[in-house]
Amino acid sequence: MNSEYIKIIVRETGLREHQVENTLKLLENGATIPFISRYRKESTGGMDEVQVTEVSNALERLDTLAKRKETIIGTIEGLDKLTPELKGRIEHCWDATELEDIYAPYKPHRKTRADAAREKGLAPLAEFVMKQNPYVPLDKEAGKYVSKDKGVASVDDALQGAMDIIAEQVSLDEGARNMVRNGYRREARIYSKVVKSKEADAQKYRDWFDFNEPLKHCASHRLLAMRRGEAEGFLRVSIEIDDEKTAEALSNKFVRGKSEVSQLVDEAVEDSYYRLLQPSVENEFAASSKDAADTEAIRIFARNLEQLLMASPLGQKAVMGIDPGFRTGCKVVCLDAQGTLLHNEAIFPHPPHNEARQAAAKIQALVEQYKIEAIAIGNGTAGRETKEFVEHLHLPKTVQIFSVNEDGASIYSASKTARDEFPDYDVTVRGAVSIGRRLMDPLAELVKIDPSSIGVGQYQKDVNQTELKHTLDQTVISCVNRVGVNVNTASTHLLTYISGLGPQLAQNIVDYRTQNGPFKSRKELMKVPRMGAKAFEQSAGFLRVPGGKQPLDNSAVHPESYPIVERMAKDLGCSVEDLMKSAELRARIDINKYVSGEVGLPTLTDIMAELEKPGRDPRGPLRRFEFSNEVHTIEDVKAGMELPGIISNITNFGAFVDIGVHVKGLIHISQLSPGKFIKDPTQVVSLQQQVIVQVLDVDLQRQRISLKMVNR
Repeated sequence: MNSEYIKIIVRETGLREHQVENTLKLLENGATIPFISRYRKESTGGMDEVQVTEVSNALERLDTLAKRKETIIGTIEGLDKLTPELKGRIEHCWDATELEDIYAPYKPHRKTRADAAREKGLAPLAEFVMKQNPYVPLDKEAGKYVSKDKGVASVDDALQGAMDIIAEQVSLDEGARNMVRNGYRREARIYSKVVKSKEADAQKYRDWFDFNEPLKHCASHRLLAMRRGEAEGFLRVSIEIDDEKTAEALSNKFVRGKSEVSQLVDEAVEDSYYRLLQPSVENEFAASSKDAADTEAIRIFARNLEQLLMASPLGQKAVMGIDPGFRTGCKVVCLDAQGTLLHNEAIFPHPPHNEARQAAAKIQALVEQYKIEAIAIGNGTAGRETKEFVEHLHLPKTVQIFSVNEDGASIYSASKTARDEFPDYDVTVRGAVSIGRRLMDPLAELVKIDPSSIGVGQYQKDVNQTELKHTLDQTVISCVNRVGVNVNTASTHLLTYISGLGPQLAQNIVDYRTQNGPFKSRKELMKVPRMGAKAFEQSAGFLRVPGGKQPLDNSAVHPESYPIVERMAKDLGCSVEDLMKSAELRARIDINKYVSGEVGLPTLTDIMAELEKPGRDPRGPLRRFEFSNEVHTIEDVKAGMELPGIISNITNFGAFVDIGVHVKGLIHISQLSPGKFIKDPTQVVSLQQQVIVQVLDVDLQRQRISLKMVNR
C-alpha cells in the first residue's frame, strides 16, 4: 500500500485516511466499485458509489503518473544526468504539469536553433551573456568564438547563437513558465473568428464569427462548439493575453541593469516569449480548457445516460413493438413476457400506400392472437401518426399504448449483438424488437447499444473518446448492479456488466443455463466453468434467482449474510420466508444484537431494508404520456401556446423537449425556472420528465423552437 497515494487522495477528496486506505486495499484485491459501495460499508465508513469511484479514478491516475516518473528517471539516467537531488524531486512530484517542467530540459526533441548553437561551441558565450557583466566588452568576448570551421562567421553570428541558447533556457525555466501560466490563468480570453473565405458555408457557426470572452468563464458547450468549427475549417480560435505586459514582466525576471549585454538578454527573453513560451503555454491552455470542457460534457452525458438507463420499466408483459415508417411501412413484432420474438410482419397504414383498413384488421388480430398487453411505438419518423392510428382502433381497454424513444435502435439492429440474437431476421425486425423490449425493460435493452449512440448529451463526438467510453461504461455498470438482474433471463450482454463477471463468465452462465435449465439457487452458480470464489463473491449479490428454495436468492442480501438472517429467524422461531413476509416479525428484531467485528449497523440496516422489499426495483412505476392534439408539425406551433412535453436531452445550457413535432424545442437554462437563477439544469429537470412548456418563439427557417417552463 503506497502511503503517499493515501495522503494525496485524502487531500484531494476530503475523505478520512482509513476510508481511503481500506478502499484502496479492496480495489487492489480485485473488488469492484458496486461491490465495495454495497457490501463493504463497514470498511469504507459508508462511502457511496460516487466516492468509491473517485478513489478508484485517483488510484488509476496516480498509477499512470508513477509509470511516467519511472520513464522519465530512466531517460535522464540514460543521459548520465540524473543527480540524487533531481531523482528525489521527480520521485516526490505528483503534479503532471510540474513533472513535465522538470523533465523538459532533458526530454528528447527535434534539433533546435539552440542545439545548433551549442554544436558550434557557443554555450560558454551564452553563459557569459547571462551573467550580464557590463565591464567586459561584449564584442571582444564574442570575437573569441568566431570560427569558420565551426560555422560562426562573425561576432553577430556568435551573439545570435548565444541568444538562441538563452531563449531556449528561458523557455524551459520553471519560474518563467509559471509566470506566463499565471498570466493565462488570470486574464486569458478565448477568441473565435470566421475564416472569411468560408463565411457563406459556416452559417451554423455564425454565433462564433466574432466572439470573445474570458477563458475561465467559457462554458463547455461554447468552447466545444468553437473547437468543432475550428476542426471543420470554418473558424480560427485562439487564446490570448496581454503579450506586451507579460513579456515585460518576464524581462524584469531575467534582465539586470541597462548595459549593452543586458539589452542583448532582453532581446533573447522577448524572442523566447513570442517564439517559444507563448505558443507553448497557449497550447497548454488550449488542451487544458478542452480537457475541462470534455470532462463537463462527459459528466452531463453520464448523468443523462444514468437517467435513461434507470427509466421505469413496464415489466414482463406480452408486448407488440412497432417500428413506424411511411414509404417502407411499419414493422410489427409480437413478443412474449420474456421478450421472445413470436411473430413479425409489415403493415402500411400511411401514405403512399394508405392500407389503413388492412393494417387495422391485422393489428386487432395480432393483439387477440398473442394476448398483447401493451403496444410500444417508436417515436421516430411516422411515430406520432402511427400512435394516433393505433389509438383509434377498437382494442381492448386493457391494452396500453406507449411512445418509446428509439434513439440507438438502428445502431443495435445492425450490430453484431443483434445479428447473434436474430441471425435469420433483417434490421427492420431487430429494430422493432428493440423498441418493444425497451418498453419492457429499458436497462436490459439499452446496454446492448454503444452509449455514445443513444444521443443524450452534447458534443459527444468531439470529446476524448477514451475518457467518454470509460465513464459511460462505469455508468452502465453502476445502473445494472443497482437494479440487479434475473440470472435465468438476462442476456449475455447484460450479464457482462454485473460486478465480477465479464464477457467470458457471462457467456459461460448462459451456456450452463442452456444446457442444464434455469438456476435453482445462487449456490449453483459455483458450478459454472471459471466461476471462482472471488467472482462469486463479487457477483452473487447482484444476481437474482426467483422461485428457488432459498428466498434470499431473489434479494440483494449477499450470500455471506445469509447466516445473519437465518439467526434472526431462528431467534424469532420462524422461517426466513416468514420473516420476509411479516412486518410484525421484523419489527421485533433488535439489529444491535447482531453487530459483530465483521458486520456493523450499515450492513444490518441494508439487510432489514431488503427483507422489507426483497428484490425491490429502484426504478419507479411507468407513466403514460400524451402530446397535444393541437400540434403535429412545427408549422402548427405558435408563440404563446402551452403544450405538454417530455425532456429528451439535458445539456449545461438548457433542456431539449419533445412536444411531438419531430423538432425538439429548447428551454434555455434562463427559462427553466423563470425568476430564479440556476447553475445546473438538473436542479430543475430530469430526463424523461413530463413537463408543461410555453412557446416563446418559432424559427421555421432554422427549425428551432424556443420554450419556457411553466410551473404548475
